[in-house]
Amino acid sequence: MNKVKYLKTIGFNSNQPIGRGFNYPYDIDFSRDERIFLINRMGGLNSRGIRIQIFTFEDEWLGEFATGPGSENDQFTVPVCIAISEDDLVYITDEYLNEVKVFDTQGNFIRKWGTSKERKPELQGPSGIAHGIDGSVYIAEQYANKVSRYTKDGDLISSWGEKGKAPGQFNLPWGISIDHFGNVYIADWRNDRIQKFDGEGTFIDAYGGPGDEPGKFHRPSSVAVDSNGFIYVADWGNERVQLLDPEGKCQQILKGEATLSKWAEEWLEVNLDEYDLRKESALLVKDLPNHLRTPYHTASQTEPLFWGPVSVKIDNKDQLFVTEHSRHRIQVYEQY
Repeated sequence: MNKVKYLKTIGFNSNQPIGRGFNYPYDIDFSRDERIFLINRMGGLNSRGIRIQIFTFEDEWLGEFATGPGSENDQFTVPVCIAISEDDLVYITDEYLNEVKVFDTQGNFIRKWGTSKERKPELQGPSGIAHGIDGSVYIAEQYANKVSRYTKDGDLISSWGEKGKAPGQFNLPWGISIDHFGNVYIADWRNDRIQKFDGEGTFIDAYGGPGDEPGKFHRPSSVAVDSNGFIYVADWGNERVQLLDPEGKCQQILKGEATLSKWAEEWLEVNLDEYDLRKESALLVKDLPNHLRTPYHTASQTEPLFWGPVSVKIDNKDQLFVTEHSRHRIQVYEQY
């Protein structure tokens, strides 16, 4: 039986348009040399600072590339998900531009696809993106309620799905992941479930359904599969992450255990007034009034807990990385 335990936190909140620090991070992935690439989406009216940040597990910040908002080759408007291929190319979806943009791991633009020369969108709200074992690219199209499969150069191979609740149908599909056998897992957001298909799009199984009990979901946004076939789900609407066994049975529920990251500690050490106030604050509120006992309000009032767990990713050591858009950080868990 796989289980995970809390290991560390990476990142802290910064609304600056450059430099280390996150503001509404949305997804990460890992290069072959184990660098971490993160979509910094920015929030609210503060869209300056949309960019891709690069750092290491040991908290070394390495740099950034691309900007926003904009539609040029090296710009994004509403970036959603990121996937790095076996040949170390960085693929990023933009649900507003209806595009996939591809860079090398130095941040140099390579190509893009999704919008035709007539500016008609070929992709409709691309979100989740993942690479198949044959190098093809799978993309969840939220507004078309389908999954499309492309070559690495952007030529359409096939697609499947339509709006609905039946097996193989979707209602705003979001996250996507592929296991070592080539099976495709989709976070079917508005249907509150995870669907599993083979690489050609044949339906295999579905897990979950609406609710807050173990094994049920409320607006799942992301899914990841480890080397043993265990499934991790960002149960976004319930402010938690669930670990399922390969048959889809809930094995563990994670609600967050964050501690201060190295970056946050370094910032507080030169802002002692803030540090002193922090030490006097109640960061783990255990007795909230009745009107604040929803998952959202509990998370918003309690710093160690997940707040907006939008993405789950597994690295090559089977460590779990949970990206929180509303806490502007990543919590990392290891297996035991």
